[in-house]
Amino acid sequence: MLKVHSRCDLSCDHCYVYQHADQTWRGRPVRMSAATVRAAAKRIAEHAREHELPVVHVVLHGGEPLLLGAAGLREVAAELRAAITPWTDLDLRMQTNGVLLDEALCGVLVEHDVKVGVSFDGDRAANDRHRVFAHGGSSHDHVRRALALLRQPAHHASYAGILCTVDVRNDPDRVYEALLAEHPPRVDLLLPHATWDRPPDRPGVTATPYADWLGRLYRRWVDDGRPVSIRLFEALRPGGGGTEAFGLAPADVLVVESDGTWEQVDSLKTAYHGAAGTGFDVFGQSVDEAARHPGVAVRQAGVAGLSATCRACPVVDRCGGGLYAHRWRTGSGFDNPSVYCADLRRLIDTVAAYPAPGHAARPTPRERDDSPVDELLDELASGHESEQTRNLLAATQLSITRALLAAWREKTGPSDAWELLAHLDGTAPDAVRAVLTHSFVRPWLVHRLRSSTRSGPTRAGDRLPALAIVAALYAGVPTALSVPVRSGTITLPTLGSLVLPSGSGESAEVTVAPGGFRVHGGRTEQVVSVDPAGPPPAGWRPTRRVPVPGRHLLVEDGDPYRDCYGQPVASRLDDAEARAFGHTLADAWRVVHRDVPAHAAALDAGLRAVVPLAPDPTRPLRSATARDAFGAVAVTPVADPEAMAVLLVHEWQHAKLGAVLDLYDLVEPSSATRIPVPWRSDRRPPEGVLQGVYAHLAVTQVWRSRADADRPEHRDAPAHAARYLSWTRDGADALLDSRTLTTAGERFVGRIRHALEETRVGPG
Repeated sequence: MLKVHSRCDLSCDHCYVYQHADQTWRGRPVRMSAATVRAAAKRIAEHAREHELPVVHVVLHGGEPLLLGAAGLREVAAELRAAITPWTDLDLRMQTNGVLLDEALCGVLVEHDVKVGVSFDGDRAANDRHRVFAHGGSSHDHVRRALALLRQPAHHASYAGILCTVDVRNDPDRVYEALLAEHPPRVDLLLPHATWDRPPDRPGVTATPYADWLGRLYRRWVDDGRPVSIRLFEALRPGGGGTEAFGLAPADVLVVESDGTWEQVDSLKTAYHGAAGTGFDVFGQSVDEAARHPGVAVRQAGVAGLSATCRACPVVDRCGGGLYAHRWRTGSGFDNPSVYCADLRRLIDTVAAYPAPGHAARPTPRERDDSPVDELLDELASGHESEQTRNLLAATQLSITRALLAAWREKTGPSDAWELLAHLDGTAPDAVRAVLTHSFVRPWLVHRLRSSTRSGPTRAGDRLPALAIVAALYAGVPTALSVPVRSGTITLPTLGSLVLPSGSGESAEVTVAPGGFRVHGGRTEQVVSVDPAGPPPAGWRPTRRVPVPGRHLLVEDGDPYRDCYGQPVASRLDDAEARAFGHTLADAWRVVHRDVPAHAAALDAGLRAVVPLAPDPTRPLRSATARDAFGAVAVTPVADPEAMAVLLVHEWQHAKLGAVLDLYDLVEPSSATRIPVPWRSDRRPPEGVLQGVYAHLAVTQVWRSRADADRPEHRDAPAHAARYLSWTRDGADALLDSRTLTTAGERFVGRIRHALEETRVGPG
């Protein structure tokens, strides 16, 4: 959203920009300069290029963007198109009050393919209740004239729809009829911005006036056969997809103010002064850097980012906690339900209950705007995926780690380690990436952030200095930091652990030197070389590395945060055990390449570390995946590479699906259903069944390949393939019958079912 003009020609008393808590507009330039437009366009283009985005959406906003005039609007649109369209499709839009729209401006809109939404609250009485000039005069006729211009054949391609702010004092039938009279392609109904500090007006005696008003409009709309797309109602219907105000989709909007400042979503201005601020601007920070701001990052967490009240609510998947800004309350921040909570719950019930069975209303097909999502899920449901999709999942996981890291820094405050890591992120990004993609950085962050919520943040156990030291070592940048000592040990993620003599203290100074580092603390003074060719110095326990195609795989038996699998992990292996385990892993890697090359490509690209589990004589073949430890799996150190290959493929399917579930809701989050499955004696929650089905799909493909190869050592392969096929098919059918999946989840499992048909097992 680009604030191309920060002033307005109307004086609407419900405007969150000028009339609510945030007043930062007063210190900003009236219009966005050409240099700022260029810088913003460059940032958007580089973001689209780096992430290979198929489309970016840019909204020209204000204030009132038409105050730019035809020439100014043409310059902005031309600059954006010139910079962005070489790299991606640009969906360019504008939100306006429409007062100044004329033939010349319409010509610019059509010339540059700008879709326009017009703010209009209905009939004259409704519209002029709030949308008036500073002298109090009506804007109604001006806006209707603008809408008539957009309906003309020459301009109709630029007509996107109407935005209407609800006021329950207005007559809902008259508002509905006035909106339909303008023949909009779509209507957006917005609740007036309010917070717990500044609650909405609730005239009358009903406890839910907004739900009652919208419910009347909804029933009228359904009875009329849904003659126009009304986004709020479509979002609340099953499979509706959600909007910024409803549903659990992650936040995806950034704002560029007229001075080039990056801000969070605009509605936050209703919460408190400066609520939307980030401290960043387009001249100094990229889109990715702005998107990593904690205020943006916290809104990527789905249901986990909501208040306890919301998480326990049976309609949380539909409501999503309501608009983020509407949750604000001084003292508890945004950790509250929406101030409209009662209205939202009642409205959701109204939408679910009407029309009654047998109602004759004519359904209107929902717009299909999610085809990229469908294609991605369809591809993943086959059991394997393209390199582009693998890169997307990995990039998403890295983004989550970065967001958590920013949240940790927000809790603990500035530090030398943070400044170093931030500097290296700009000058040596590959070195920082190598550290942040280590599988046990995120488990540490999750653990520490939860602990700090209960007891307050503390520097004890802070891995940030160790992460910064490792990144500096990879980048070859001399530096020194104080690193915490835990249980007499300094752990440097991805490199190894140094056991210090007793009495070394709670921290030690670590200095990066060529080829290693120097440690000074208490009575300890030691130089450590990280060259794997030489013998390790006293106390140094390097992380073992197993050569696999194109790189090395870590055997992670020293990182303290590897114990995140719900099963006992092995202590550090001795040298003989480590060599044997490494040989088995390397041989298993070759077996996967032999049996299922598509799954081997996924392992090559994504699996970075294997954690040995503690042996259990009663269960010799065990394996596990942790949702927060993407890039790693845990297995028992068996000596059979054929069995190890199956374990690796099985667990990497779990890892992939965990990454998918961080992106998409496939299972209804409020479901308490337990489903019987053929591979376990206990009933499983829907997500557990989905994980089993997805992992067994890959295992079926392994055994099918072995059965087709007809090797003597795999005489039982047809029987194994048949068993896993049956398990997977029955589990998928049970999920589809359980009514616990979202619309996307039903499609995903349906495609798994289709993939199974291509993995049919013959008589053997």
